[in-house]
Amino acid sequence: MIPRFFLAAFLTLATVTTQAEEGFVPLFNGKDLTGWDGDPALWKVADGVIVGTCTGPGTPPHNDFLIWRGGVVKDFELRVTARVRGDNNSGIQYRSRPLPEVGPWAIAGYQSDIHPAIQHTGMTYEEKGRGIFGLNGQSVILDPDGQRWLESTHEPVAVDVAEWNDYTVIARGNHLVHLINGKMTSQLTDYDEKGRALEGLLAFQLHSGNANTVEIKSVGIKVITDGEVKPFTKAVIPDTATKVERPGTRNPQGLGKPSPSVKVK
Repeated sequence: MIPRFFLAAFLTLATVTTQAEEGFVPLFNGKDLTGWDGDPALWKVADGVIVGTCTGPGTPPHNDFLIWRGGVVKDFELRVTARVRGDNNSGIQYRSRPLPEVGPWAIAGYQSDIHPAIQHTGMTYEEKGRGIFGLNGQSVILDPDGQRWLESTHEPVAVDVAEWNDYTVIARGNHLVHLINGKMTSQLTDYDEKGRALEGLLAFQLHSGNANTVEIKSVGIKVITDGEVKPFTKAVIPDTATKVERPGTRNPQGLGKPSPSVKVK
């Protein structure tokens, strides 16, 4: 039998090698948190995997993040292999900004959710900002006034987030695409110049409340050099698009009831 440590190391090396061959730069070395910044009481590396642990209400007291400190991200394709265990959720933050008034590892910005509720996993969302744009299975346009337009729908991508899945974020100008296991979950074209971000921090979320662990096996990024910000004209909203309100949620943490006395996103 192959020892667990060596198996994890082999799988990490295989993933890194594949990503490098496709032009991706690995952001996790499979050994430690070099290049990353998070609360050491919450984040560690075990058996070649990044592990974030929320032990229940109050730990952490608010959503906390493991932040990549190698610079800001702008236009890119990001690939992450991750899972979440416990009745809660996580997310991949990008083009985000720090919130020092909340805490040293608190941020706000775009997020691709890793959520046990099918409608939320892979959705386009803004943590501590404009909220949900489009659920899993939706393509949405946000006009300059912040109005949401449902451009099209497709069958939501169903996954078990407690299993290892491959999450992809493609940010090209003001067009954002989320995929899980190579299938598109949602996309957003953001024409809201006052609210949008074209660059910022990359991070992983540890959600407060219900006990959970976030595990990340690999992280790879490829810079996109031909991205452009699409200008808004009335023609970009198709005649078939429908005006919609901001989606809400009945699953702010996981599938069950939130733990008591916990603020959730």
